[in-house]
Amino acid sequence: MDAKETKKTEQPLGRLAPGQSGIIIHTGCRHGPIRRRLVDMGLTPGTLVSVRKIAPLGDPIEVNLRGYELTLRKEDADRIIVCPPGLSEKIGKSASKKVSMIQRVPEEDLLRKMREDHGHEKEIHGKVPYYASHDSRQMKIALVGNPNSGKTTLFNALTGSNQYVGNWPGVTVEKKEGKTKIEGKMVTVADLPGIYSLSPYSMEEIVARNFIIEEQPDAIINIVDGTNIERNLYLTIQLLELELPTILAINFMDEVEKRGDVIDYEALSKKLGIPVVPISARDGANLPQLLQLTHHQMHMGVTLEPDDLYDAYTHEIHHRMGELVHDYAYAAHLPAHWASIKLLEGDALVEKALHLNEATARSVREIAEEYEASSALGDRETLIADSRYQFIEQAISESVHRGSKKDAVSFSFQIDSIVTHKFLAIPIFLLMMLLVFSVTFGPVGSFLSNIVDVLINGKFSLLMDHLLTASGVSPWVNSLVTDGIIRGVGGVLTFLPQIALLFLFLSLLEDSGYMSRAAFIMDRLLRRFGLSGKAFIPMLMGFGCTVPAIMGARTMENEKDRRMTILLVPFMSCSARLPVYGVISAAFFPAYQGLVVFSLYLLGLIMAVCSGLLFKKTLNRGMPAPFVLELPPYRMPTAKNTLLHVWERVRGFLARAGTLILSMSIVLWFLQTFNTQLQMVSDNSFSILGVIGSHIAPLLAPLGFGTWQAAVALLTGLVAKEAVISSMSLFYGFSTLDGNVSIAHALSATFTPLSAYSFLVFILLYIPCVAAVATLSREMNSAKWTLFSICWQLFTAYTVSFLIFQGGRLLGLG
Repeated sequence: MDAKETKKTEQPLGRLAPGQSGIIIHTGCRHGPIRRRLVDMGLTPGTLVSVRKIAPLGDPIEVNLRGYELTLRKEDADRIIVCPPGLSEKIGKSASKKVSMIQRVPEEDLLRKMREDHGHEKEIHGKVPYYASHDSRQMKIALVGNPNSGKTTLFNALTGSNQYVGNWPGVTVEKKEGKTKIEGKMVTVADLPGIYSLSPYSMEEIVARNFIIEEQPDAIINIVDGTNIERNLYLTIQLLELELPTILAINFMDEVEKRGDVIDYEALSKKLGIPVVPISARDGANLPQLLQLTHHQMHMGVTLEPDDLYDAYTHEIHHRMGELVHDYAYAAHLPAHWASIKLLEGDALVEKALHLNEATARSVREIAEEYEASSALGDRETLIADSRYQFIEQAISESVHRGSKKDAVSFSFQIDSIVTHKFLAIPIFLLMMLLVFSVTFGPVGSFLSNIVDVLINGKFSLLMDHLLTASGVSPWVNSLVTDGIIRGVGGVLTFLPQIALLFLFLSLLEDSGYMSRAAFIMDRLLRRFGLSGKAFIPMLMGFGCTVPAIMGARTMENEKDRRMTILLVPFMSCSARLPVYGVISAAFFPAYQGLVVFSLYLLGLIMAVCSGLLFKKTLNRGMPAPFVLELPPYRMPTAKNTLLHVWERVRGFLARAGTLILSMSIVLWFLQTFNTQLQMVSDNSFSILGVIGSHIAPLLAPLGFGTWQAAVALLTGLVAKEAVISSMSLFYGFSTLDGNVSIAHALSATFTPLSAYSFLVFILLYIPCVAAVATLSREMNSAKWTLFSICWQLFTAYTVSFLIFQGGRLLGLG
């Protein structure tokens, strides 16, 4: 078939209908990060790819390649050119074949020089084995793997509860370290973020590779999913390029056996040049053997990359590049072989770290251009990825024997035919979310929260009051402990059962594989106002409680999307605002109470959409992050892993309750209890908070509620939104048990129906509670973004309330 006929058969991947397949000719994405992610995920020329389904809203699409499911947007799929697989193998492979230069076998002198290079690395730059090192320092193991490879389960199995969870310095990516014993000695296990490659695409990948290079762990345990071994080995190959002591742990062996697959571990070990151990992290199978071999690898000092890791020409170019940058690499404390392959790949971070002089940089560019010109693929990233996958395909063909097609993946496809169905997907998702929220914020969650409230704010507070009174302490000390610390922190801790329930459900949905499907379903809708499909779950959670909703944004891999989601979550009206809505709307709008409350929830959504559209064109400008998401097979979550996951989140919440929230509660108690002469007051209007409120009140006058009582009520709402009603009942002398007429009469000195609605809008849109702000600050890990969020919420609340009140007055509604 000639080139003209071949051209007629080519078409974009995005135009294939479900059930159709094609062989990739080239990935024509114009944007480096998108192209890099696609080739890292295995979308390289010559790869067979099948379209499984299209999302219910028409975008994105789900494809199958290399034995796993992947979803990507049509916009990106349309840039990937494929041809029908049945026409000619020549068509599919022509783009990935290199010209005769590549087929040239390196001369003997060059081969000898390559062998000398490898020997030099081992002799000069390899770690000197020091078998007594356990007695002088604590050894460190890095646990590296793809998302959904069972890495967290393995980490929990190795470390149990003996682990620490925090953030990597300077970034919001979660950091987990734990301890385990090897040969009777304690060893640190660092659980690196789940990544697909060591390319500088995401913050997680940068954090992982920086840790490996800068911390220099004594060994790397690379965990791979045995049911998706081809794609998982791509990360393995990049770890081999680092030439550090590495061991391969093949997980989910129970599922591999159910599929009928057989893996020849010895053959694979020989091919890769590292130990290979089959494990099952869920039940602990072969973990002692894994640790024993890891202990052995610790003292090897260096693992050499396989000689046939690349095709002959790529290998030759790799070593030519290495000769130029060898000394620069070790001056920058980078592995020379890895640095040279990353330069060849076009890694800007490595190039910047090497500080090449102009002559060397020019020579490097010339070699890279020569390499790119040698192939029809056209770019070095794709060339390197293609070379890696060719090695992986050869290793798989020699060591993995496929069994029955009736496997776990087909079972997942059967489930997906229902839960991602064109008409059933969204109703099923909404029903699932309704169940989660009904349990979390309905009778069950409320019952558990009430128990905590009674125990802390009731019995424990009364007990401490009696003990402190009997001890004869000063009244201000008693007030500090009972009114400040216990009630302040206790008011936040009442959310603890709901937070635990919410993260229990989220953990179950995440570990089962369903969360990826929810993002797949909702991506197109959310993309219209600057969000990814992965933002849908945190946004829904915001209707329950802002704190776990912000924490729920951790499931998003892209930093821009995660930040955007966190900024918009506070517009979702949390359940703590509902008591305020209920009391005031019943007092001023008894005939339209339901409509008024509904309008507030709707207004919150509208402001989130408007803010998203604005941020999309300002703060979040540029090309949107590609929605390239693996759809893992459905798996049954384990009780141990789920409970440990929930405990990590609960422990983080408790840590904040004992630090920042405690401090803020004490500050607000002090401001509400003392006057400017530091004397205790019985009337809050004379307190520091009352004085502050009287200064703020004129600013609120254009909104219709310019009194110190309303101002102070809003300030106390920063601790908990429910405190707004308790403060107002104290200031205005009414009880929430009073009738609507009595409450309306008590508030009539300040509020009219119009100003009351304006006040409700301000409650809806202004700063969330201190627990939410503290969580936002921690998740953003940036004082600048935290301050921006606070200012934006205040600006939005003031502007919208002003427009409603003043607009209503112009219309004669005042």
